[in-house]
Amino acid sequence: MISHLSNRVFYHIYPFGFCGTPRYNDFSCPAGTGLRSLIGHIPHLLDLGVNAVYIGPLFESTAHGYDTLDYYHVDRRLGNNEALRDLVKVFHDAGILVILDGVLNHTGRHFFAFRDVREKGQYSAYRDWFSGLNFGGRNPLGDPFTYNTWSGAWDLVKLNGVHREVREHLFGAVKFWIEEFDIDGLRLDAADQLLPDFMDELSQRSKAIKDDFWLMGEVVHGNYRNWARTGRLDSVTNYELYKGLWSSFNDRNFFELAWTLNRQSGPEGMYRDLLLYNFADNHDVNRVASILKNPAHLFPLYGLLFTIPGIPSIYYGSELGLRGERANNQDFSLRPAWADLPENFPLENKPVVDSGKLTGAIRRFGTIRKQYAALQEGSYRELFKGHGQFAFLRELKNNTDAAQGIIVAINADMRTEHIHIPAASLGMHGTRWHDVLNGGEWRNGDRGLDVQIDPSWLRILVRR
Repeated sequence: MISHLSNRVFYHIYPFGFCGTPRYNDFSCPAGTGLRSLIGHIPHLLDLGVNAVYIGPLFESTAHGYDTLDYYHVDRRLGNNEALRDLVKVFHDAGILVILDGVLNHTGRHFFAFRDVREKGQYSAYRDWFSGLNFGGRNPLGDPFTYNTWSGAWDLVKLNGVHREVREHLFGAVKFWIEEFDIDGLRLDAADQLLPDFMDELSQRSKAIKDDFWLMGEVVHGNYRNWARTGRLDSVTNYELYKGLWSSFNDRNFFELAWTLNRQSGPEGMYRDLLLYNFADNHDVNRVASILKNPAHLFPLYGLLFTIPGIPSIYYGSELGLRGERANNQDFSLRPAWADLPENFPLENKPVVDSGKLTGAIRRFGTIRKQYAALQEGSYRELFKGHGQFAFLRELKNNTDAAQGIIVAINADMRTEHIHIPAASLGMHGTRWHDVLNGGEWRNGDRGLDVQIDPSWLRILVRR
C-alpha cells in the first residue's frame, strides 16, 4: 500500500495563525486577504524543496477553525471561495499538491443545525444530527440539554456520524471541495473518533471523483492499521514515532527510536508497507526547538526526519528554528503570524539557531531524499545503535535485481565519533560508499565499515 505521495515533502500551515487573522469571527467583516498572501510564500516553499502543503482548517468558523459553522464557505477572515480556488491553482502550477483539514467529527455551536436545536429544543428537525443529545439536564454553557463533545470541549459538538442526513451533508461538502477547488486530499481531524464505515464511505465516494485523492487521519494512539488500510485511509499521523524522534536526543538514548522504527518498518515491522505521516512538531504540540535541550540537535533530527520511512512534514516556521510552547491551555504561541524575517517574530518565538543554516540543511536533506527512491520507498534495517549514535540501511531493488542501498549514520554527541558496522550487515566485501551529504568515499573491508561522523551531524552514504 505504498502511497503515490512517497516522493512528497509536506509543509504544514495553520492559516489563522500564519495569516495573523483576528482570533474571533465577527460574522460581518469583508473577506480578508490571508489566503492570497500565501501565494507570496511559494518561492520559499520551492526553495525548501516542498511539493505538498497541508493547510489546516479554513472554512467558516467561530474561532480557531475546528469549530466549523459552514462547510461550504471559506472563513471570511481568510478570504473567500474564489481566493481558495485561485490559491490551489497557483500551488498546482508550482507542482505543489494541496491537502486540506477535514473537520468531520464535530462542529462549532454556531453551525446552522445546532443553532436550530438551541432555538427549538426537542422540536428541532436536527435533534438527531448530534451525538448524545439529551434534554434531561443543562450543559455548562447554559443550554437546557447536554451532548457529546470532542474531548470535553463544549464548543465542539460531536456529530452523529450514523445519521444519513449528516453523512450526506459532510460528503456533499467534500465533493464540493474536490470539484470546486480541485484539492488533492484531506487530513481528517480526530480520525480516531470517526466511525470505520463512515471513513470507508468517504474513501469510496471521494476516490470515485478523484481516484488518487489522498486521505490521512489524525490518530494519536492505537494500531494504525485500523485506519490506514485498503478502502479506508492512505496514511495516519505518526505520533508513535514523534516522541522518540526528539527524546532520543534529549535522553541520549537512540535505543528508544531504534525500537520504534524496527517495530514499525523493520523486516517484520507491522507498518512496513505503509507510508506514515512523520513530523517533528505541529499546531497542537510544543515546537521541537523548544523541546530539544541542545539546539544543535535540530540538524541531525531533521536529517532523520527526511531519511526514515514515511512522508516528512515541516510545520511552518520550524525550518527557521522557531520556539513555541503551549501556555495556560492556549496554542497561540505555537501559531504565530508569518513575517518576512525571523527577527520580527515575538520573543517567545525567537529562533534558537541560525535560521539560514537550518533552512539550508533542510533544503539539502530534501534534495537528497528526492534523488533516491530508496529514501522514499525503500526497506528499513537497523545497522548500529548506541546511546549517542545510530545507523540504518534503506534499500530498494530495481528492475535489474540490483538494489539501491543507502546508509544513514547519526551522531548526537558534541564531539566526532566513530561507529563500526560489521561486514555481515553489509553484504559484499569491498563495496564503495559515497557520502552524498558531505562528500568523501568509504569502503567496507573484511571486518565491515568504520564511519566517522562529525559532532551533531550525520552521513548519508550511497552504495556505488
